[in-house]
Amino acid sequence: MKIAVTYENGQIFQHFGHTEQFKLYTVEDGKIVSAEIVATNGSGHGALAGLLSALGADVLICGGIGGGAQMALAQAGIKLFGGVKGDADKAVESFAAGTLNYDPAAKCDHHDHHHGEEHNCGSHGCGSHNCGGHSCH
Repeated sequence: MKIAVTYENGQIFQHFGHTEQFKLYTVEDGKIVSAEIVATNGSGHGALAGLLSALGADVLICGGIGGGAQMALAQAGIKLFGGVKGDADKAVESFAAGTLNYDPAAKCDHHDHHHGEEHNCGSHGCGSHNCGGHSCH
């Protein structure tokens, strides 16, 4: 299984669409067997899902992420675990152990919305995938 994490200085970068690099982990039998840092080369929002798909990622762990990117990941078959903060390596170790703490009720409300306006994932067509765990800050 390949797990991608939005990455900056050892930490989970908190905005998917602005990440400059991913750390891509290969996990087998619940253990990290390899990891590499991959530059996004300036790719933004929509292109990042394609990049992750091309890299063979099965899972994305990130902080905040908007609705369009959520849909692109779902269409690429990449499972999303958002709203995660802290050390990237520890998050992947937790994921592999089945104990990753993410917030399925968190939301990213600064994409195409005005401040104070309620964000409803249903309004932008998240569809059947898990909108789970999106935190922008």
